[in-house]
Amino acid sequence: MPFHFLSRPPQSPHPRLVALVITLALAPSLGHAGEIKLRGLVQADTRSFMNDSAKNDGFLWRRLEPSIEGNWGTWLGFRVNPQFAGDRVTLNEAYIDLKFDPRATVRIGKSKPPFGLERLQSSTSTAQVELGLPSELAPGRDIGVQLQGSVLGGALDYGIGAFNGTVDGRDAVAGNPDGEFEYAGRLFWQPRKHARGEWGNLGLGVAATVGNTHGNGSNFLPRYRTPGQAQFFGYGSNVAADGQRLRKTVQGYWYRGPLGLLGEWVSSAQTLRVISGAGAGSRATLDNHAWQIAAGWVLTGEDAGYRGVVAPASPFAIGQPGWGALEATVRYGQLQMDAAAFPYFANGATSAQAAHGWGVALNWYLTGNLKLMANYTMTKFDGCAAAGGRRPQERVLFTRAQLTF
Repeated sequence: MPFHFLSRPPQSPHPRLVALVITLALAPSLGHAGEIKLRGLVQADTRSFMNDSAKNDGFLWRRLEPSIEGNWGTWLGFRVNPQFAGDRVTLNEAYIDLKFDPRATVRIGKSKPPFGLERLQSSTSTAQVELGLPSELAPGRDIGVQLQGSVLGGALDYGIGAFNGTVDGRDAVAGNPDGEFEYAGRLFWQPRKHARGEWGNLGLGVAATVGNTHGNGSNFLPRYRTPGQAQFFGYGSNVAADGQRLRKTVQGYWYRGPLGLLGEWVSSAQTLRVISGAGAGSRATLDNHAWQIAAGWVLTGEDAGYRGVVAPASPFAIGQPGWGALEATVRYGQLQMDAAAFPYFANGATSAQAAHGWGVALNWYLTGNLKLMANYTMTKFDGCAAAGGRRPQERVLFTRAQLTF
């Protein structure tokens, strides 16, 4: 089976990536060639906390992600995406796609469920270094099967699937911890996708997940974090998930020329039970909700988009006139805990009743593969201190160097 090495732009949703394409000459009986694309994402960050914090200033590898993806003929695709950043190697994604039709693809394996707008965005394209507060309520990657596609001439995207289920804000563990399943569905409509004109690119969507979960500990109950990755809310160790978990979201974006707007509202309701200690036997369904609005402007005039600035009009080159593309972004959002969480399900001295945060960022796209970011965020809290006080604000300066290939 000979291998032919070709250099050409990728045919993925991220055209700025440079892919190494290996074309396989398959057995003539298959009638189709396949291709494997080798890609990579490297993100090197700094975090500097402007006031007293349990988190330390420092440098870190935020993401070190090689990936292998491709297709076998026209009907079978695949992707394997490990993560080498952190203290251990993990598997971000591993799935196969059965491409029956642009209107119907079956995805099997570990991938992003059809739910959160910002979580479905590529890690290379987010407007700020860390995700906003609504993404703390949305599921991370999960293991299961989903049907997805585009109908109405590509104007309406849909996804529906069954998964093992995962807690808010985190990827699923390797197995199903309680034998229950979670079901997800999403509709996203772009009414002017093929005739934008003065409307620009408008997208509106709704999504939901529902399923039962029963158990105690980190595989069953979430903890919520700030953009600086500091935990500001967690349920007590004597609390267990004891029934339905229902998430809902309304989401949308609008991009026109250099201007971009993105908004998202997420609700996550979970039935809980106190299994010991004060309030033992108490049972309630707690509904936490979050929202954010984000805006951006590409100062150098390129088109803004859900995938960021795809390619600078004048890429940076030493000794050449080009300086790349420059984008400024701002966002504001909040996450509100259900008041009934206190005092039996959560400790008001260590968990906040709400978090409110804003951030500003300046993104420099030197080329289609190299991006530098500087991002300042501030998060304040309601409660979360002894004697009814307030937890100190978190103020963080992030920087990031991002390389994709």
